[in-house]
Amino acid sequence: MQTKSRPLIAVPAYPLRTGRVDGWVTKGVAVPRPYLEAILRAGGEGAVLLPRRITVTEADEIISLFAGLILLGGGDVDPAQYGEERSDRTYGVIGLRDEFEIALLDAATRRGIPVFGICRGAQLLAVARGGTLLQHITDNPGIQNHGKPGVESGAHLHELSITPDTKLSKILGVDTVMASCHHHQAVATIPSGLRQSASAPDGVIEAIESTDDHFCIAVQWHPEDTAVSDPNQQRLFDVFVEACR
Repeated sequence: MQTKSRPLIAVPAYPLRTGRVDGWVTKGVAVPRPYLEAILRAGGEGAVLLPRRITVTEADEIISLFAGLILLGGGDVDPAQYGEERSDRTYGVIGLRDEFEIALLDAATRRGIPVFGICRGAQLLAVARGGTLLQHITDNPGIQNHGKPGVESGAHLHELSITPDTKLSKILGVDTVMASCHHHQAVATIPSGLRQSASAPDGVIEAIESTDDHFCIAVQWHPEDTAVSDPNQQRLFDVFVEACR
């Protein structure tokens, strides 16, 4: 049940293969604790959702139960979603997850429900609106260290520039942030209706947002990693949850 004090946030989960968790003999779903803890600190309540195939009508019915939608990090978006062949450096693709999250994103957009994307969530937002991705940036000439996803100690903390006169700049109130990154892909082209709101020194797009009044902001980095100790990162969750009230 929705409450004024704690808006209910839809959190689509990571599908897990059999054996991913010790002692589990069936497939499962999961959400890393830092995401949910950051939502709780912001005054919201996260509800974990099982990815599945849904119709447009079902997506509208599901999203109507929630005050906001958060799109998490994880495996790569299927390149077929943006009309490209899959590179041999692309991995962790789960088409069902892509379809489920895009359906919910579209429903949230239709209803004006706030959306916050993180890492893969930023990439999914771009793709869902007609943009494309760079399938592998790691170790490419001119590209700095953006960390390594899916490995222990793979995060890399580096400084990012916030684009002036954007929603993100108004939220953070600073020109730069120190951000925890662990991604090997990035947004390549930004579609109509979205704009860049942060970048790395090497030019990699680090945040995008809607150009209209809809609260739809997505960052390429992982604010949940450092939100406990960095008020700028926690503020992203705080403002998102406040927009959901």
